[in-house]
Amino acid sequence: MKQREDVLIAGAGPTGLVLALWLARQGVKVRIVDKTAGPGTTSRAVVVHARTLELYRQLGMAGEVIASGMVNPGINLWVRGKRRAHITFIDAGTDLTPYPFILVFPQDRHERLLIAHLEQMDVKVERETELLGFEQHDDHVQVRLRGPAGEETCEARYLAGCDGARSPVRHQLGAHFEGGTYDQLFYVADVVACGPPADGQIHVSLDDADFLALFSYTKDGLARLIGSIREDRVAPDRELTFDDVSERAIRGLGVEVKQVNWFSTYKVHHRLTEHFRHGRVFLLGDAAHIHSPAGGQGMNTGIGDAINLAWKLKAVLHGDAADRLLDSYDSERLAFARTLVETTDRVFTFVSAEGGFANFVRTRIAPLFVSAAYKVEGVREFMFRLVSQCMLNYHGSPLSSGSAGKVKGGDRLPWAHGAALDNYAPTGTVDWQVHVYGRASDALSSWCHHVGLALHVFDWERAHEHAGLARDAAYLLRPDGYVALADPQARPEGIRHYFREIGYQRFTG
Repeated sequence: MKQREDVLIAGAGPTGLVLALWLARQGVKVRIVDKTAGPGTTSRAVVVHARTLELYRQLGMAGEVIASGMVNPGINLWVRGKRRAHITFIDAGTDLTPYPFILVFPQDRHERLLIAHLEQMDVKVERETELLGFEQHDDHVQVRLRGPAGEETCEARYLAGCDGARSPVRHQLGAHFEGGTYDQLFYVADVVACGPPADGQIHVSLDDADFLALFSYTKDGLARLIGSIREDRVAPDRELTFDDVSERAIRGLGVEVKQVNWFSTYKVHHRLTEHFRHGRVFLLGDAAHIHSPAGGQGMNTGIGDAINLAWKLKAVLHGDAADRLLDSYDSERLAFARTLVETTDRVFTFVSAEGGFANFVRTRIAPLFVSAAYKVEGVREFMFRLVSQCMLNYHGSPLSSGSAGKVKGGDRLPWAHGAALDNYAPTGTVDWQVHVYGRASDALSSWCHHVGLALHVFDWERAHEHAGLARDAAYLLRPDGYVALADPQARPEGIRHYFREIGYQRFTG
């Protein structure tokens, strides 16, 4: 008989690698293939947000990722060679997350780090291996692959398509990928830069001539440039080079480019498939949704897809939960992706619009508005929550229930900044757990011990109240750190009922 894997992953970008890591960490048999000969060699996606770092902490990776990247503590907006606005993430995010910054970590380095961790779990990416097709059956997916040794047929309980915007998995499913392409042509370049903006922060020029953003990712001047190219500068009879990029915006930032290591042009797309689950086949990352680079959300969203799906696959594969649990991957992540595509579309349209009125709003009104709004604490916090993905919630999910204090089922667990014990420390595991801030009843303690559900009790502090948590309430946390159930009464029967409702048998004793 053919060996049957639990999960076959097609695509070894960050989304596929994180999915493999989380599955392997949970004891799931995983196989990951990629048609390329090796990991990427260019920076591509460079932004890692706070919520992703929080999730990496559960794998014990956050510190290593931060040490490997460049902490960018703020964003600066420039117009005509002058800094017009400055946003400091530390001011906005200190009370919200252990990671109040944007980390710039080039994708090629990011992938190599993920691969190294995966290999420590005895899982290796099978390179130069292409998915040719697949057939779904009642209890497995039969997949045809072509690798260095020729063609083979293998079986897996589930197939995950993490194979990019041109996803062969999505194409074979016949799934639509509705959306469009923006008119503007953009460029991306990895450069060695010097000058005041090469200071470890993010700099954005909103000049009416060009849009330009600079992201430093090392202290010795390595940086990413992203910029727009106006139609009148595009020559149809030859390939563009960095020399063709307007110097006006670059000079406006005061950046001197000493060396260009990579340069490419591209069009920006915004597309979304109609379902992320198709029986035993799932779509994740760019295979399911692509959007503008505004806010650096793409890779982080794909990683979020992977983590959302991984714990649910493990539960079903290990017999802890019914198959219908997997439907929540589709509903939870599709709703977020739809909102994200709409939001980034509006932002991208604003920063790239041409014309006199658009230029006036972007260069005169926007910097003043941002500077004024950012002085208001509530606005500052909202902006950071939005960009960092700490605002993401699953309120409408069938897996979300109850409320206690300001926390609802579906919320990300609030971080209690300044508490004596870090309430994020216990989330360094990939499993369900219960948090109580104050006193846990004997009945709750006894029941959690009986069913093998981890219970963490924190002495009540003002930091917990400030975070919106309720005293003596029970917060049931999913393996991905989101609140599944918030019960102000902290009743074991309430938690037991919750698990029965979602078809999760493991903790119904």
